[in-house]
Amino acid sequence: MGKQRVAAHIVWDWNGTLLDDNDAIIGATNAAFAELGLEPLTLERYRALYCVPVPKFYERLMGRLPTDAEWEVMDEVFHRYYAEHRVRCGLTAGVVELLARWRSAGHSQSLLSMYVHEELVPLVRGFGIEPHFLRVDGRVGPSGGSKAEHMVRHLAALGEVEPARTVVIGDAADDAVAALHAGAQAVLYTGGSHSRASLEGVGVPVVDSLAEAVEVAGQLAA
Repeated sequence: MGKQRVAAHIVWDWNGTLLDDNDAIIGATNAAFAELGLEPLTLERYRALYCVPVPKFYERLMGRLPTDAEWEVMDEVFHRYYAEHRVRCGLTAGVVELLARWRSAGHSQSLLSMYVHEELVPLVRGFGIEPHFLRVDGRVGPSGGSKAEHMVRHLAALGEVEPARTVVIGDAADDAVAALHAGAQAVLYTGGSHSRASLEGVGVPVVDSLAEAVEVAGQLAA
């Protein structure tokens, strides 16, 4: 008998994807900008300009890269404000049902976020969804960088998961970049940090709901 085929796998993003935290992100960004006397951003402007690495995003708004000292101040203020306001954030509508349905169909899933690991894990656990995931990984190390190498390590740690049958679902162009870097595919969701226009330039499917994202992921991983 031939070797059993490995199940399709989804790697979920957290902020702006499974967690509906746009208000906290914008508030934290504007709190950081206020430290340097910058004008506050609207959600629309944020979603039109946001990019990774984050200092590049600040360069788009400031007309220059922040100095190391400015970056340290802004990064500290951002994370302190976000930590205070994330308690009001909930899961994106329908997430619990989508995770349960994908798992019950015999597929696997995991979570990879650039949010700091030791804070991410209790958050996920607190929402009661941790059992749906083979693995939950947050960022270890400095903030502001790309997800690409984190994705390679995440998939390697999963063992039996095949990158070719893996689809990353996220809200940022960097999620797709990370997926392709690791040999996986991606579907991007318009409800988070990027506008549809900025996501469509990446060259992967773009959807307006997580339900549609899961449906497309199933087709890509088939």
